[in-house]
Amino acid sequence: MSLGELAAAAGLRVLAAGRWPESAADTEVPALPGFMASSFSPLAAEAARRCLDAQPSGPGAGPPVTAVVVASALGDLAGAVRVARAVDGGERLGPLLFFQAVPNAVAGHLAARRNLTGPVVCVGDARSGVEVAEALLADGDAGLALLVLVEQSAVPGGTDRAAAVLLAPGAAR
Repeated sequence: MSLGELAAAAGLRVLAAGRWPESAADTEVPALPGFMASSFSPLAAEAARRCLDAQPSGPGAGPPVTAVVVASALGDLAGAVRVARAVDGGERLGPLLFFQAVPNAVAGHLAARRNLTGPVVCVGDARSGVEVAEALLADGDAGLALLVLVEQSAVPGGTDRAAAVLLAPGAAR
């Protein structure tokens, strides 16, 4: 089940969606300044950019409070492998690797760059992400929720993937 289908099944409205890769032309994730040695954060940022850029714009007093929810079963797998190898080899790790060692680093980056002023939450899977988004919307903590699912391939040569949906509360049940 896709991220949008999971959200719709929970009664949420999907306002926009984006993913990486979208087509055969998506061969290399665009670099994300400040993040290195892993595709995790660039994947999240690119899927979120595509989603937010696809959002229909309309007149209004400004963007509603928008939460950022990042979901990933394994987190930054490539980053963790890089750090483990460095530690095993006695290498010194730079401060940027410490900064990006947790998934909420990219969530904070997205919030700051896109002026998303709601809560920032990271969870371990898509269903939990939908549940958190649903709770934030139901409680009024946010008017919208950007849910980003990031999965790096655990198989060498596999495809890393990310999907993002912009969610709004559904009709009252």
